[in-house]
Amino acid sequence: MTETDLDAGERMSLDELRSDQLKNLKTTVTSVYERVPFYRKAFDDLGVTPADITSLDDIAKLPFTTKQDLRDNYPFGLFAVPQEQVARIHASSGTTGLPTVVGYTMGDLDRWGSLIARSILGAGGKRGQMMHNAYGYGLFTGGLGVHGAERHGFTVVPISGGQTPRQVQLIQDFKPDIITATPTYLLTILDEFHKQGIDPTTTSLKTAICGAEPWTDEMRKEIENSFNIDAVDIYGLSEVMGPGVACESAVTKDGPTIWEDHFYPEIVDPFTGEVLPDGEEGELVFTSLTKEALPIIRYRTHDLATLLPGTARPNFRRISRITGRSDDLMIIRGVNVYPANVETVLFEFAPLSPHFQLILTRPGRMDEMTVEVEAREGVGAVELDGLDKLVAARIKERLGVSCAIDIKMPGDLPRSVGKMKRIIDRREGVR
Repeated sequence: MTETDLDAGERMSLDELRSDQLKNLKTTVTSVYERVPFYRKAFDDLGVTPADITSLDDIAKLPFTTKQDLRDNYPFGLFAVPQEQVARIHASSGTTGLPTVVGYTMGDLDRWGSLIARSILGAGGKRGQMMHNAYGYGLFTGGLGVHGAERHGFTVVPISGGQTPRQVQLIQDFKPDIITATPTYLLTILDEFHKQGIDPTTTSLKTAICGAEPWTDEMRKEIENSFNIDAVDIYGLSEVMGPGVACESAVTKDGPTIWEDHFYPEIVDPFTGEVLPDGEEGELVFTSLTKEALPIIRYRTHDLATLLPGTARPNFRRISRITGRSDDLMIIRGVNVYPANVETVLFEFAPLSPHFQLILTRPGRMDEMTVEVEAREGVGAVELDGLDKLVAARIKERLGVSCAIDIKMPGDLPRSVGKMKRIIDRREGVR
């Protein structure tokens, strides 16, 4: 990527960025106070008005927004523009309650497309390249969200998730340069290459842009080595925009750069809501600065991360790799465990594949966890003999939690065609 690929936002000095952020924060706060009854009441309950926002630090005076707030105002109660100005609507799956509904004006879609292009270029893509888009389509923001790349010189193949044999066929036939997918689904596509007897390192692919779920550096290495490509992390969530809130640089590969000219980040204590300084891990919170249809104030993402100094874009801070979600926290006999912690340990054992899930049960009074993980293709009985005990001992040593290890044969566990469900909770009366 050259300097000529940088857009106006990326070229701002730090002083210009902070001035622009404050101006847009004031505009956003005024907009929601005047147009969204939910926010007017939330501001009034705290005794805050738009006039109280005179510096970026004043953002801490504002109320948080949660997923439940979006559900309580279902479907369009948080929209700040009339329906005739809403060009597109997305929504979550709503598997645990009412879906969260988000809207976009044409201006929102234009900005989204620009940020997708900015993200792809930073990830190592080049205008004119073809992108195989294996994110799911429909109300989920992943698939259609990436389509803004069409307006900026990229060819998008809308394959969506699923039909995995066809994914391999089209990659072979169309010869795309870039693939976008959840990391676990990309591993499913990798399995299909092997099943068809095709060497995945021989494809045209150069870059994988993966997101929508937490993944580790160990999984990155698995993807990169298996396909002989660069794999980078893109971050986003529908309530804030969708994919492209932040994206990792292919040069530094040190965490997604937040596009701070559009989204103001904070890290807060997930239990108290206290704002934490940069460098400390906590819950990631975002305030949108340029959205029109659904401006969002201090949205609690539940994603656990750290804010770090900028590298690829020095004036824009980075997010550390997401270590998990506060709502994915498992407390096993008093020990806090996230799926990513277990994944890191499993990757230390060469005979084990990246395919695993965590089964929670409560046969008596105490919670128990079983790690179901597949062996890799070609691994024999000799290599697996006693491996379950070694893995259990390493998890106990590294994470401080006792668990059972159930090593499955290749293909025994369900495969992801989107976001992978890592935790299977079979405890009665829990969650």
